[in-house]
Amino acid sequence: MASKGDPRVHFVMNVILSAAFVYVALVGLDFVGAAEFTLQTYLIATAVLVVLTHVLVR
Repeated sequence: MASKGDPRVHFVMNVILSAAFVYVALVGLDFVGAAEFTLQTYLIATAVLVVLTHVLVR
């Protein structure tokens, strides 16, 4: 039976990948004028994506 891995590593990977995805998405939305890129928007969107990913994967 295969190991599921260390949950701490999964969490860190989730945060890094979510932050990268949100960055790219917000830069694109800012470029087309659909949303403004701010640190607050970036942090909130990253937190929402981390939680959403965690809930959906479980």
